Amino acid sequence: MNTFPIRTFIDLFNRRIYIAVLGAVLGAVSICPAQSKPAAPAAGAAPDVLVLTNGDTLHGKFVSETAGKVTFHSDPLGDISISWDKIKELNTAGQFAVLSSTAKLRGKEDAELVPVGTLEVANEAVTVHPANAAAVAPIPVKDAQFILDEATLNKQMHHQPSLLAGWNGPVTAGATLVTATQNQYTVSGAIGLVRMVPTVSWLNPRDRTSMDFSGSFGKITQPAYTNPGPPPSTVAAVTTKTAIYHADAERDEYFSPRFFALGQTAFDHNFGQDLDLQQIYGGGIGWTAIKTPHQEMDVKATMQYEKQQFISGAAGTNQNLVGSTFFAGYALHMKLLNYTQGVAFIPAYNNSAAYSANETNTLALPAYKSLSFSLGTMESFLNDPPALLPPTKRNSFQFTMGLTYAIKSKY
Repeated sequence: MNTFPIRTFIDLFNRRIYIAVLGAVLGAVSICPAQSKPAAPAAGAAPDVLVLTNGDTLHGKFVSETAGKVTFHSDPLGDISISWDKIKELNTAGQFAVLSSTAKLRGKEDAELVPVGTLEVANEAVTVHPANAAAVAPIPVKDAQFILDEATLNKQMHHQPSLLAGWNGPVTAGATLVTATQNQYTVSGAIGLVRMVPTVSWLNPRDRTSMDFSGSFGKITQPAYTNPGPPPSTVAAVTTKTAIYHADAERDEYFSPRFFALGQTAFDHNFGQDLDLQQIYGGGIGWTAIKTPHQEMDVKATMQYEKQQFISGAAGTNQNLVGSTFFAGYALHMKLLNYTQGVAFIPAYNNSAAYSANETNTLALPAYKSLSFSLGTMESFLNDPPALLPPTKRNSFQFTMGLTYAIKSKY
């Protein structure tokens, strides 16, 4: 089998790894739209009025409320966040929807029943005054889980983000350079993007799209030198290379709040395991086993076609496989850290020896605004690498450190 085009692609990518990582960062940042300020009240429109428990009164625009935190925009102060216990009264001129924690929105039909109108807050209760109906029974502020403007409600219920909108995820880059008796450099980068539709937690998900890329490339070079002899001789330069790349994409379509069907593809290259390219194309089902504001866990199972091609190209090593991927992914989001883990086992049914497995772990510690310091590990196991000299190890492990930028969509 002629693998020249694949090798040429890998070599070109290796020589341009700095450009590739930089391009990934710039491209990812470009899809994150700038945060827009709340729209100013129309000319002549009465401003919203917020009265604090200490008697102070603010005039401006009520923005939203989430889990007990009210966001109010005042021109002199900008956006301020206030808890309900600091608010005595609130009156709005604009139309807003109140989502109670006791009501479960399971689809567009339920969302259509959400009361929308001007708001009046008094005596620790929210009253909605619809434009063409009687006022809704007051809702205790402790049960008002979300309050949002009518435009946002309609956008999330009835519209789909454009191709470049709604993406969230980290972009990471790191590098090492050593100049001594031996010259060494290593660069690494990763980007992981996820788009959930709707993009808000108060509506059940309809679909989810994810894309990931991670790679590391390095060289250690022993320059040529002269052995004084006798007799004098020239020792040629020796170069040792490392190159590990992984890319995948997945589309999930939800048929209940926690169950979904999925289609996926994945590509792997590992120079240390003689793996030129492993391709996977498959589909299956998934289940969200844990879902809270701070943590989430998904388990997935697929049926797939898999193709393995090796750099050495030895007879009988390249193969076409039918198998599965059994995957578990976990994410923990806290104020001072973010941790993600993914574990996958990939058996092959038409060749029981051609199985593989991988595990990734990433720990991000916030540093400044959207920047974090990150630590990561990636371990892969390939049970059937070609028999070569020096012997090819079946296990590959890498540890990375870098700086991470968090992309946060404002859709």
